[in-house]
Amino acid sequence: MRPKRRQMGDGGVAPTLALCLVWLIPMPASAQSGASARTEIAEAVTSLRGRVVDSAASIPQETLAALSLFLGILFFAVLAAILFVRTRARLQAVERGAREQIGELSARVERAEGLLAVDQNVLVVWPPADEAPEIKCDPGPSRVLPARRGDVLAFGKWLDAESAFELERFVTGLRARGESFNVMLRTRARGDVEPGHVEADGRSAGGRAVLRIRDLAGQRRELAGIHDRLKRLSRDVEGLHALMNVVPMPAWLRDAGGKLVWANDAYARAVGAGNPKAAIEADTPLFNDETRAEVEQARQAGGVAHRQVPLSVRGDDRVHEVWDVKAERFNAGIAVDVNELDRLRRQLGARDSIHARTLDQVSTAVAVFGADRRLVFNNRSFRQLWALDEPFLDSRPGFDEILDRLRAAGRIQEPGEYRRWRDDQLAIFGSDRGADGGEPMRQTLWHLPDGRAFRVVLARQGDGAVSALFEDVTASIDLESRFVALTQVQRETIDSLDEGIAVFGTDGRLKLHNPAFATIWSLAGDDLDGEPHVEAVIGWCRERYDDDTVWASLRAVVTGLLDSRESVSVRMERPDRSIVDLRAVPLPDGATLVVFTDVSDSARIERALRDRNEALMTAARIKNEFVHKVSYELRAPLTNIIGFAQLMSDGEPGALSDRQREYSGYILSSSSALLAIINDILDLATIDAGVMELDIGDVDIRSAVEAVTDGLQDRLKESEIALDIDVPEDIGSFEADEKRVRQILFNLLSNAVGFSDPGQSVRIACRRNGGYHIVFAVSDTGPGIPDEVRRTVFERFESHSLGTRHRGAGLGLSIVKSFVELHGGTVDLETRPGQGTVVTCTFPTRQPERAMSYDDEEPFEAEVHAFDRVPQTGMAIAGADARTGRTERQERR
Repeated sequence: MRPKRRQMGDGGVAPTLALCLVWLIPMPASAQSGASARTEIAEAVTSLRGRVVDSAASIPQETLAALSLFLGILFFAVLAAILFVRTRARLQAVERGAREQIGELSARVERAEGLLAVDQNVLVVWPPADEAPEIKCDPGPSRVLPARRGDVLAFGKWLDAESAFELERFVTGLRARGESFNVMLRTRARGDVEPGHVEADGRSAGGRAVLRIRDLAGQRRELAGIHDRLKRLSRDVEGLHALMNVVPMPAWLRDAGGKLVWANDAYARAVGAGNPKAAIEADTPLFNDETRAEVEQARQAGGVAHRQVPLSVRGDDRVHEVWDVKAERFNAGIAVDVNELDRLRRQLGARDSIHARTLDQVSTAVAVFGADRRLVFNNRSFRQLWALDEPFLDSRPGFDEILDRLRAAGRIQEPGEYRRWRDDQLAIFGSDRGADGGEPMRQTLWHLPDGRAFRVVLARQGDGAVSALFEDVTASIDLESRFVALTQVQRETIDSLDEGIAVFGTDGRLKLHNPAFATIWSLAGDDLDGEPHVEAVIGWCRERYDDDTVWASLRAVVTGLLDSRESVSVRMERPDRSIVDLRAVPLPDGATLVVFTDVSDSARIERALRDRNEALMTAARIKNEFVHKVSYELRAPLTNIIGFAQLMSDGEPGALSDRQREYSGYILSSSSALLAIINDILDLATIDAGVMELDIGDVDIRSAVEAVTDGLQDRLKESEIALDIDVPEDIGSFEADEKRVRQILFNLLSNAVGFSDPGQSVRIACRRNGGYHIVFAVSDTGPGIPDEVRRTVFERFESHSLGTRHRGAGLGLSIVKSFVELHGGTVDLETRPGQGTVVTCTFPTRQPERAMSYDDEEPFEAEVHAFDRVPQTGMAIAGADARTGRTERQERR
C-alpha cells in the first residue's frame, strides 16, 4: 500500500511544484527569446521534476500533504500580491491619465469662463428633463441686465411688454422644438435706469436648451437702437397705412420726382382705379392741372398747402378740403369731403343765430366762455344786469377781467378775501370731471349790494367751454323763506289745536298728525311715527269706540276712488261718556283730512244752553204776556183817569174849587208821566221782540228840530234855561222815521234841560258829514257825568240825579240808543265832570231796504202786542195786535 501512496503523491505534488516554479520564473521581455526560454524552462522543469521526485520519494506522506497545503497558501498569497501590484500599477496609470484629462478640462473651463466674463451676460440652461434650469447671472457693471437670479426668467420685470412677449415665444419654441434664435430686445426703465437693449441668443446643445442674454455696447448697441427704431417706424407705417386704407378720404404719397408711390383705397376709388396698385402703376392724378396750380399758389411757408377745391368722384362733383405737404424728398396729401361739413356748418350757424335770438328774450342772464376763459357769447339780460360797455364785451374779455370790472364798479358784493373768491370761481375751467363722473358743474349764490340775490350756475362742457347762468332768485328765496315760515307756523298751529288732526295720503298711510290726535285716542307716539296704514289706525281706535259703520265710512273716504269720495261727519259717544265729532274731508291732491274734536264739554254746555234757552223763551213768553197785561190792564184805566182828569180841569168855572182844580192838575201830570213810562217800556219791548217797524220817509231836519223845541218852550221857560239852535237853513232832509227822530231829539233835549241849572244853556246842532251822514249834537253845560256812571248811562232803568232836580225812570237814553241803531246809526257820548255833556247821534242819509231780521233762529213763540203812544191829553187809542206786524216781517224775510 505504501508504494501506491508514494506513486499518488508523486503524481500530484510534483506537477504542482513544477507549475509554481514555472509561474514564479519571470517571463522574458522580448518575444524573440521566447522559444529558447521555453526550451530552457522545459529542461529545467524536467531536471527539477526528477530531483523532486527523487526527494519526494524519501519524504513521508503526511509531511507532503502539509507541504502541499503550505505551498498552495503560499502560491495564493504570492499570486494575490502579484495581482495587487499589477492592478495598482494599472490604477495609477489610469489616475495619471484622469488627472491629466481633468487638468486639461479645467483649463478649457477656465478659458471658457474667461471668454464668457469678457461680455456682460446671463446664461440659462434647461436640462432635457423637466428639471429646474441652471442660471448663471453675472451682469457685471451692466445696469440693464437683471441683478438677481430670480428675476432672469421674469421677463416682464426688466423687459418692455413687447420684448417680453417676443422672448417668451422664442424660449417656448427653443425648449419644445429646439428652434434657435437671435434677437435684440428692449429693456424697461427701472428707477433711475434708462431703457436699453440686450441680445438674446438661444441654442440647443447636447439635448439641452441654452439661452444667453448679454448687454450690448458700442456699435452693437447703436445697431440695436437703430433696429428698435426701425421696428417702431415699420409698425407705425404699417398702422398708418392700415388706418389710411379704411378712412374714406383720398390720401397719397409722391417721391421727389412727383411719381405716385403710395395711395389708399379711397384714392383708388376717387380716380376710378380698381385698387391702389393699379392707381400707382397708372400714376393717375387726383385733380387736373388747373386745380394743382391753385394748390401750389396756396402753399405757405413750410411747404403746406390748404385749399378747398371741387373734385369729381365717380361722376359726382363734391367740394374737398385738400392738405398738401411738399418736402425735399416727398410730396404727401389728403383730401377731405366737406360737403356735409359745410351743410352742417351752415345749419349750426343758423341754429346758433336762433339760439342767440331766443336767449336774448329770456330773463336769465347767460354768458358763454371759451376754453381760454374769454367771453364767447352773452345775451341781452347779461348786458342789462351788469351794465357793461358794448366795446368791452366785444373785445372778448376774460372771466377774471369781468369779475374785476364788476368789483371796481361796485356791482357785486365784495367778499372778505376777493382774490381767493375769484380763484374759486375760475377753478371751474380747470376741472376735469364732476363728483358723479359727468361734466363738472357748480352753483353759488351771489348777493348784490342792492339786496338782490342771484343763483350763478357755472357748467363746463366737453370742449372746455364754460356756460354761466345768472338767475334772479330774490323772489324765490323770499317765497321759500315765507313758505318755510308758513309751514312752521302751520305745524305749530296744528300742534297747538285741541282738535285731533290726521292727514292720510293717497296710499292710505298717515302723513301728518298732531299731539291732540294721539291724546284723544290714547295712542303712543312711536306707533304713529312710521306712517301706519289707515287699517292699523282704525284697529287702534276700535279699542275705545267699536262701531263698524263709522270706521267703514272713514275707510271708504280714505281709500276710495277720487270721484266717489264724499265728506263724512259723525258724532261718536264713547263708552267712557266722552263725545267726539269725526269729520273726514277729501283734499284736492287726493289726500284725506280727518278731524277729531272732543266735544264732551261743549256738548254739556250746549245742553245747558239749550235748557237755559228754553227757560229764556219761557221767560220771554211770560214777559210778553206781562206786557200784554200791562198794556191792557194799566193803560185803559190810566187813559180813563187822564181823560176824566182833563175833563174836570177843563170844566166850567165854579164846578171845582181852586184847590180841587189844583189836585186835578197834579193827577193829570202824574198820570201823563206814568203813561210816558209805560209807552217807553212798550217801545223797548217791541224793539226787543223784533217787531218794531219804522215808517221811513223824508224828514225835514229843520222842521223836526223846531217841532221838538216848540214842545219844550214851557219847560225851558220854567227852568230858566236858554236854548241855542244851530241848524243851517239849507240842511235839507234825510230818510228816517220822523216820529222816532222827534222822540230821540225830545229825549236828548229833556235830559239836557233836566241836568242844567237855571241860567245855563242847552245847544242843539245839526250838520251833514260828507253827504252820507246826518249828525245831531245836543250839549249842555251841566255837571257832566262821572266815569263810573258813564259806563251805565245807556242801560235800562239806570237813573242818576247827579245832584240836580232831574228825576226819571232811566229809559230816555236807552230809547235813544235803540232807535238810532234801528236806523243804522250810532250814538256817542262825550262828557267831563263840571264841563257838561255832548251826545252825538249819527244817521245815514238814506235807509237801505230793511228786513227786520236779527238772527237766523226762529223767534220766540209768544204774542207781542204793540200799541200806539197815547198823547198826554185826549183819549187813548186802542193798540193793534203786534202779530200782524210780525207776519209782515216774516213775509219780507
